[in-house]
Amino acid sequence: MKVIVNGQSRELSARTLEDALVELGFENAVVATAVNGDFVRKGARAVQSLADGDRLEVLAPMQGG
Repeated sequence: MKVIVNGQSRELSARTLEDALVELGFENAVVATAVNGDFVRKGARAVQSLADGDRLEVLAPMQGG
């Protein structure tokens, strides 16, 4: 299916947000996620389904000072 990941079109075979993160290489990363503008907490990623055309945002925390 085609989804938009951080503003870029991607083809994914994943059907859940958790599987998409693995497919995108974020399986061990500490990230915040949103689907179509709605925040998805870590515990809900396995049940958050994805559909063709969804917008996925994956954000890593910033450090520094």
